[in-house]
Amino acid sequence: MSERWLIRDAELVNEGRRHHGDLRIRDGRIARIAPQLAVEPGEQVLEARGRWLLPGMIDDQVHFREPGLTHKADIEHESRACLAGGITSFMDMPNTRPPALDAERLEAKYARAAEVSRANYGFYMGASNDNLEHIKRLDPRSAPGVKVFMGASTGNMLVDDPHTLEGIFANAPTPVITHCEDTPTIEANLAAARARYGNAIPLEQHPLIRSREACIKSTRLAIELARRHGTRLHVLHISTADELALFAPGPVTGKQITAETCAHFLHFCDTDYARLGNRIKCNPAIKTAADRDAIVQALAEGRIDVLATDHAPHLDSEKAQDYEHAPSGLPLVQFALQIALERVFDGLLTLQRVVEATCHAPALRFDVAERGFLREGYWADLVLVDPLRPHTVTRAEVLSKCGWSPFEGETLRSSIAATFLNGRLAYDGARVIDSMRGQRLVFAR
Repeated sequence: MSERWLIRDAELVNEGRRHHGDLRIRDGRIARIAPQLAVEPGEQVLEARGRWLLPGMIDDQVHFREPGLTHKADIEHESRACLAGGITSFMDMPNTRPPALDAERLEAKYARAAEVSRANYGFYMGASNDNLEHIKRLDPRSAPGVKVFMGASTGNMLVDDPHTLEGIFANAPTPVITHCEDTPTIEANLAAARARYGNAIPLEQHPLIRSREACIKSTRLAIELARRHGTRLHVLHISTADELALFAPGPVTGKQITAETCAHFLHFCDTDYARLGNRIKCNPAIKTAADRDAIVQALAEGRIDVLATDHAPHLDSEKAQDYEHAPSGLPLVQFALQIALERVFDGLLTLQRVVEATCHAPALRFDVAERGFLREGYWADLVLVDPLRPHTVTRAEVLSKCGWSPFEGETLRSSIAATFLNGRLAYDGARVIDSMRGQRLVFAR
């Protein structure tokens, strides 16, 4: 059912501009943007009163755990958390059980999302050492990209055969998306830590085990392969200052090789391990304050193109285990946009740059049709942010199935006032509208 809306007196942020105006929604799309629009019969009016109206965030990296790991997360719960956080579209990773290594399993995930997803959705095809023929046959309109784990992963998804890597980079019909950590380096570091600490490795060793050397060695390899084969490469979750010189600053348009970082790398550093423990254990590891500051600066200058989450929930009980047994990953979608806006309040990022990195750049990089911008005729995926209403994160409000957040107790300087999905009010600032269903993303290739 379509809804007729007029959002009045908002500060619209789009394509490098901030300006006050009104926005009209008709038939799921943005019908008109103008300085002032008269109310039409049958319209619902939302008085924005100077709050920020942004395109809905497009998160290019989530792990919603379905199928196979739904005790800790699933598409329904995590997509609801997306809407509460201003994320209107997500792209889910293939390392589920079973992994999405062929078209049949990929389409099964789409079918499930059509039943339960509250937000718009896309799913990556995975790469393994033995599914190159499936990658070659992939319809480029069916997935945002091909995900290659060039570091340790679960199941059959570590691609460490040089001939297979060459084949993937030479033949992938979509962008290649890489997790870059060098497994032999990590294994050697872990062996050294076991020799020193036995079964009681302290968490503070995590960024030394999943080291900066492991990251930069693998990232260099991915870039070298992409340059040799002319591959459209997107390197995920940059976590070190050392990798930044490998990427060019400037707009995402026209780049063959792009980079992404994640909200937690803008916010946490290694001193937070003592406070938060395994809750912020993730791969690649959160590193030093100097790395964090360099990543924020690289995002500001466009050396890092996309800001995402790498949302990867685990249960509290799983995180409570010792270092080697506690899984890596943390839930992020519900508060990631607000975390990014903290850097705006700090004066380190402009609001326009946050919108570019969370909305425009992922839409352009992955050829997402008619989303990611405030443009007449585009789908009305919108988030209204209140920059004057602080928000203290509580466990009771967490919508992810795991039931916790690494940001609990923190007071963020903005709040999500409303989220619109495909022209309908999907989150009203207090609750998600559960009748909402997302749409399959269209990749215009």
